[in-house]
Order: sequence, then structure tokens, then C-alpha cells
Amino acid sequence: MASKDVRITPELVREHGLTEDEYKRFCDLIGREPTIVELGIVSAMWNEHCSYKSSRIHLRTLPTTAPWVIQGPGENAGVIDIGDGLACVFKMESHNHPSFIEPYQGAATGVGGILRDVFTMGARPIAALNALRFGSPDHPRTRHLVAGVVAGIGGYGNSFGVPTVGGSVGFHRRYDGNILVNAMAVGLARTDAIFYAAATGVGNPIVYLGSKTGRDGIHGATMASAAFDESSEEKRPTVQVGDPFAEKLLLEACLELMQSGSVVAIQDMGAAGLTCSAVEMGAKGNLGVELDLDAVPTRETGMTAYEMMLSESQERMLMVLKPGMEEVAEAIFRKWGLDFAVIGRTTDTLRFVVKHGGETVADLPIKELGDEAPVYDRPHLSNTYQPVIPPESVEPPVSEREALLRLIASPDLCSKRWVWEQYDSLILGNTVGGPGGDAAIVRVEDGPKGLALTTDVTPRYCEADPVEGGRQAVAEAWRNITAVGGLPLALTDNLNFGNPERPEYMGQLVGCIRGIGEAARALDFPIVSGNVSLYNETNGTGILPTPTIGGVGLVDDVAVRASIAFKRAGDAVLLLGETAGWLGQSVYLRDVCGREEGAPPPVDLAAERRTGDFVRGLIRSRRTDTVHDVSDGGLAVALAEMAMPNGIGIAVQPRDLPSSVPAHAFFFGEDQARYVLTVATADLHEVRQEAHALGIPTWYLGVTGGDTVTLGADEPIGIAELKQAHESWLPDYMAGPAPELELAA
Repeated sequence: MASKDVRITPELVREHGLTEDEYKRFCDLIGREPTIVELGIVSAMWNEHCSYKSSRIHLRTLPTTAPWVIQGPGENAGVIDIGDGLACVFKMESHNHPSFIEPYQGAATGVGGILRDVFTMGARPIAALNALRFGSPDHPRTRHLVAGVVAGIGGYGNSFGVPTVGGSVGFHRRYDGNILVNAMAVGLARTDAIFYAAATGVGNPIVYLGSKTGRDGIHGATMASAAFDESSEEKRPTVQVGDPFAEKLLLEACLELMQSGSVVAIQDMGAAGLTCSAVEMGAKGNLGVELDLDAVPTRETGMTAYEMMLSESQERMLMVLKPGMEEVAEAIFRKWGLDFAVIGRTTDTLRFVVKHGGETVADLPIKELGDEAPVYDRPHLSNTYQPVIPPESVEPPVSEREALLRLIASPDLCSKRWVWEQYDSLILGNTVGGPGGDAAIVRVEDGPKGLALTTDVTPRYCEADPVEGGRQAVAEAWRNITAVGGLPLALTDNLNFGNPERPEYMGQLVGCIRGIGEAARALDFPIVSGNVSLYNETNGTGILPTPTIGGVGLVDDVAVRASIAFKRAGDAVLLLGETAGWLGQSVYLRDVCGREEGAPPPVDLAAERRTGDFVRGLIRSRRTDTVHDVSDGGLAVALAEMAMPNGIGIAVQPRDLPSSVPAHAFFFGEDQARYVLTVATADLHEVRQEAHALGIPTWYLGVTGGDTVTLGADEPIGIAELKQAHESWLPDYMAGPAPELELAA
């Protein structure tokens, strides 16, 4: 059926995710009723995933500039200057809904998409990270989702040839019907060879590069902007299918073509496929675009213009070439075995014109497709703040020894080795510190410099107090980079929230953005790229607010770094930072006491900066090589994680405990801006004096040695027993019986 023969009905408009008011706005904009192709185009451009219509006014408040920022938000990825003529290019994006529907392909194509965002800028990817959230382990679908997502991430990243060096994994019942798969990619480029999406020059050829177009992923962007219900399984056809080997070829072909001097502009075909990439290239360059879909390489017969414009088939790029360079470009792409086709040209009309079969199926104002997209200041409720829980009011139900064993064997705090051992973290040969630490470190070319990389967020804090939770997510990413000796430079974020049309969930988004902005300003940690993923809810219940932070920092010399493991016996162990025993929203309160409540720990951003800068100085002056930030599970979990890698213990004696804080609160409280580190006993007095002069509290915990961890007056815990508890939960869980649901899926 020709596009002009399709009647636009109110039901069809709703199926495309447009409200009645939005459809009227579009009709007024173009002065007539749209064709079905035009309806598809505007549904893609104006949905939440592409237009940021609910979040844009709040995102504008974030700090995005610094002397080292080359490119902030608005391009395929952010770019920062790391010296010596090199730039770091990075971004994080979500593939939540596709991964719930089809976990392997959903996660795999999430990795593929974020890698393209990075090499579209002219960068060679050098590392990948992720942040994953799954439902309750007791939910019948969770095991199936974990297995599929992890296999998809590993399958794509390993085959493409990029090391997956870090990430995080958490479980909570609020993700039962809507998991989170956030993928981050990091690349290197020359500062004088960054490529952008804005097209320039009238009459320049627009070329299609990469794999052929199929029917997979149609309405993927629209599906990503809709809440789930019982019919979610029916959305499986909207999940794309990835080919990491084709993407590797595409990477090499693109980088070779860029070096040839042929490229004017380049855009990855990601969400909304050909539609979004073509519109963005033209609109950013104040040019019109004319496409002839008859020239688009397809792998299925009889594809309509509508299907071609909205397909999200993977491993595809759109480029504007310099005039006369078509043959050079085609030769490069044919050499790599990839499709190459001239499918259009730039114009001076500021119109987006699409032709197919001799018919003009779309003729729209190109700037307005983006600029005139609705922007909503949605009603939002401020959070109802939870009460502070005094540490002395919490009666410990078990001993500190038993509590520690429970916590390090819990789903959130257990070892995630089962996950990251499925990822190749060493390929390319530059991984200096891989998964399992505070931050990964990847050498920059031949060194000595390196990049420190991390992802982090604490959703339960964000639920209890969005502003404080937003601050804490940034502060913890900053601490993770600092703890290995890196200087935090910039961050990317992935804001995962529920339905923005519900004021309580919109309030969470607004609050977290405010907190992220405050922390980013205070810590000189600007946001250079990111993604917003809304409508993460099922049957009216939203996920925990999860503003994932991906941080990037610079290590001057990868030989001068710290890690979490105790290195030798006889070192003095110090706790830095104010310790009041904050138990509100702690893992201890939730998993040991059975109380998921209370205000989260406050974040003192001045203290974060003061303490972090001091710790980084100790690492760079080689006075410490063992540092761990204190976060989930508090001091006790941090000490256990430092003792287990090399089997070197620590005994915190009763005499070394503060009298002002109950023992269980001292060991399991989650006060912020804290680090545990070791120094030579000969340096102990001097280090403590320096900290005191800066107003940084210190607490002497003891000396490393032995093969046990002792918490005050409790019986020692053998490190072998700790490791057994820590390492066994996840592999045992994944080896459990497979529910029938998994087999059916």
C-alpha cells in the first residue's frame, strides 16, 4: 500500500506514542495531515527517547564546561582533552526495555550502539563498562535475565575486541518487571581529528555505510519511551539483532575513511535509525536533506519507506562526504566487505524530503522536527523526607562477625566474578586494573598515562532523598577514581526513572538532577554526555530512581597507583573521614535488620574534595598503594574486601573503637567522604598530622597481618571463610534450577 493511501486515525496516532495535542501541533506545523511516513518520522523525533521533552529544561541546569572539555552534551559522545594531543571520548546509554524483552540481543546491541557513538567521533574504543540492575533473586525471571544480559554484553564486546573493564550489578524487587542495562564506552582520538554530526556544504553526497537495512528494531525508540505491561513480550520484534564482527569492520572502515580526508560529517544510526541520523545531521548544520530510499541497501524484499525510515538495524552509519570523494570512500568500504550507497544530498531548503518509488513520501521542515519538539515542565512533587535514624536506636540483631558474613554473601555485595569473568577485560593489552576494584585503569597508548574509569549509583539513597542521592552518586564516582590515584575530569550519566507523567516520579528526576549538578560543580566534574531513560515501570510501579554515573579520570603514571588489596603485613591501617555511624538506608539496616528506611547519609561536598585531594596526594607521593573508599556495607565490608585478595588480615581491637559510636554503627554505617588506606608505620604520625592540619579526621584501625579479620570484641573471621561466603552466592544462584519460564523464553 502506498503511504498516501494510509488513513491517519486517532488510534494510529496513539499507537505512535503521540498525544492528541502533539499531533495537532505537528499538523499545524506542516499545515496539513501527514503521510504515514511523516507520522512515523515525527513519532520517532518527538518521543521521549530522542527529544528529551520531559527532562530537557532540567538538564540545561547541569554544568557541562571546563577548560579541558572539548565537546559537551549534544553530540554522539562527550570529548575531553587529556594532554599530549589526545582526547578521551566517552558516553553511556541505556538498553533497558530491549534487554528485558530479549536479554541477549538487547544487551548486545546496547554495547554495539554505545561503541558506535564513540567511534563516530573519530575515536578508537579502548574500554567498555556497564551498570546492571535486576529484580529480586526470588523472581522467576531474574536468573534468565542475568544469564542473557551478561552473555550478550560479553558476546558483543569480546567479539568486537574491546575490553570490558568495570561495572556494577545490583538486585531489587523494584526492577522485577523492568531491568536496567546501562552501557558505557570510552575511546581515544587526536584532539585535531574529532568528527561531528553537523553537515556542511550544499549539494554534498549523503552516503549510507555498513550493514543492510532490515525490519528489526522498527519502533525501537518508541518502545523505549513506553511503560511495560502484560503485553511486553509482544514487543520482541522491536529488539534489534547485533553483529559484532560487522561492527568491527565498520570501525576500521570508518577510521580509515576519516584519515582519507573525505568526511564532512558522520552520524551513527542508533535510535530511530535513518530518521534521527539524517534529521540531526541536516538540522545541526542548518541544511536541508533529501533522501532516495530506492538506493538504501536492504536485506529483505518489499520494504516500505516507513519500515526503512524507522528500522533500527545495527552496524550502520550515515555520512556526508566531500564532493568527488565518493569513489575513494566506496573503495574503502568495499575493501572491508561493507555496503556503501549514495542515498541523498544536502540542500539549502531546510526541508527533510524523502522519496521512494518515484513518490515523495515525506516533506517536512527539518529544523522544527527537533527545535519544535514539545518541551514539558511537568508537575513534580518534592520528596517526603525520611527521618534520621540515630545509630544508638538500632539494636543489632546479630554480632558484627555474623553481620559481616551475611553482608558479603548478599546479592548486592557478593563477588561479581561470575559476571566479569565472562568479559574479556585484557584484550588490547592496556588494562592495568580491571574489574573488582574501585575504578578500572586503562593505559593510554604506551603510557605512562592512564584513564581511571568507573560506574556507580546508590538507588536506595535516591529513593529516600533524590537530591542527596544525586550528590552521592557523583561523589562516589569521584571517590572511586581518586582511590586509584586518578584526577576526576568529567562524567557521563544515564538517568533511569519511572513515568514522568506521574509527579512523584518526575520529582525524583528533578531532585536527582539538582543533586548531580551541585556535586559536579563542587568537584569540578562536568557532565559531557549522557542519556535519559524514562517510563521504566511495569503495571504502574516504577523502578528505584537510578541516575547512573560514569566517571573518567586521568592517572599521570600507571606505575604510581593504588588498589584495594592489602599488599604486605605490618602496614598501619587508617580510616579517613568523619564517622558518625550513619545507618539510615544502609545495607546493614536493610539486609541485617530488615528495615529499608531512614534518611540517607548527608554528602558534604567540601569534605569530599578535601579528603579526596589529600588521598590522591598520598598515592602520587608513593606513601600509600592501598586505598579503598567506604561505601555500601560500611567499614567492615571495606576491610573484608581489602583482606580477601591477598589473604592478609586486620584486627581492629576493642581499644581502637570510638566510645561515641556504637560498634555496629562504626563498622556498618555508611557515612560519606571516607577512605581506608595503609601507610608504613614510620609514616603514620606524619600522615595523621597532615590530615589533621587539613581538618580531615583520621582513625587508627591497627596493623595488617595474619589470616583473619577481627571486628572489635567479636571472634576473628578466617579470610578463607570470608572468601567462601563472598564468592559462592552468585555462581550458586546461577547454577540453580531453571524455571519453566526461562525455557519458554
